[in-house]
Amino acid sequence: MSQPTDAPYQPDAEVVEICRDLIRIDTTNYGDGEGPGERKAAEHVASLLDEVGIETTLWEHEPGRTNVLARWGGSTGDPVLVHGHLDVVPADADDWQLPPFSGEIHDGAVWGRGAVDMKDFDAMLLSVVRARARAGVLPDRPLVMCFTADEEAGGHRGAGPLVRAKREWFEDCTYAVGEVGGFSTTVRGRRLYLVEAAEKGMAWTRLTARGNAGHGSMRHPDNAVTALAEAVARIGRHRWPVQLTPTMRVLLATVGELAGTEATPENAEDLVEEFGSAARMISAVLRHTTNPTMLRAGYKVNVVPGEATAHVDGRFLPGHEAEFEATLRELAGPDVQVDFDTFMHGLETDWSGELPDAMTASILEEDPDALVAPYLMSGGTDAKWFVDELGVRAFGFAPLRLPEELDFTALFHGVDERVPVDALEFGARVFDRFLGKL
Repeated sequence: MSQPTDAPYQPDAEVVEICRDLIRIDTTNYGDGEGPGERKAAEHVASLLDEVGIETTLWEHEPGRTNVLARWGGSTGDPVLVHGHLDVVPADADDWQLPPFSGEIHDGAVWGRGAVDMKDFDAMLLSVVRARARAGVLPDRPLVMCFTADEEAGGHRGAGPLVRAKREWFEDCTYAVGEVGGFSTTVRGRRLYLVEAAEKGMAWTRLTARGNAGHGSMRHPDNAVTALAEAVARIGRHRWPVQLTPTMRVLLATVGELAGTEATPENAEDLVEEFGSAARMISAVLRHTTNPTMLRAGYKVNVVPGEATAHVDGRFLPGHEAEFEATLRELAGPDVQVDFDTFMHGLETDWSGELPDAMTASILEEDPDALVAPYLMSGGTDAKWFVDELGVRAFGFAPLRLPEELDFTALFHGVDERVPVDALEFGARVFDRFLGKL
């Protein structure tokens, strides 16, 4: 087992069991305020930190929607915020091979809802910090550790109000490190670790069409359902153009070098196919996306309703939100009202500086033949709140060395979510090396 040669502790000793224990605590977030909440998981995290002498604070915006805060480490330099969320999306047990909240180990992996999103990273952080605290080996730099509620519903009951109510905890942080980065994919026989340096913006859009209600047997040229359906079809079928952000230019240049070609917007889609199953996610960040997800209209077949609504999950490239919004409204048309239930900016930071260097070195010390590059994530994380409110530079770095045959990106919010045991242990060792370089 590889670990820093001078480390008087084992950073990966507890990571598997901590991950299993967290999965067994049901923190399902249904997105409507209902569900078990995060209190039990937050208390468990607090007890793990308290046990090794790290003082914690619990804070709730609403009853049961609990966040954990802790400050630990040295005093050299500005603090680094390390954040992970405690909630998970719903899971239907009938669809799973194993019970989704069992935390069972099967076929060399820990199974359960949250195994990759993101109780794996929570476990890595806790395992490393507990090992270091017991051995008295603190990172030189101070850490602000934050375990949040409600990330899966946009953070409106978690990171959003938390960073505003407890700003004194965060205001001197210059970097934030969270989820969905540092995992490996295989390109032309080389392991390539993708570190998140950017996120698409989020535009959860509500479309509303209105007309005169009336009997279904009569003429209705202003039929709200027809107007809405036409708008939804235009938006859903629109082919947004490829636009490469700075992060994706770096990533595709790395892949292009392996493929023996120069990366351009014209061949970007071909290069993305080099990622295999990971292309499902990577291809979505070459352009804006607008996916219709919900429709609602009417209450009886022979009654034309006066109103019809639809919801669209819109994701836009960082730096291009004005263009995205203008085109979306044009596609909807003059007779359909466009409202944003959630609108969060995209984010992007340079792939340079002390943290990217430390992340790269930490991975290569455990996997010397690998490559490391930044990527733009199609989804969103709590990082948006910390960037918007604090102006920090944010990265996703939950390192995992994955087998080539594992369709990893399909596991996010998917059935049979699981994380390989050796990937968890690898991640704890890498993250320990990372903390040692801060």
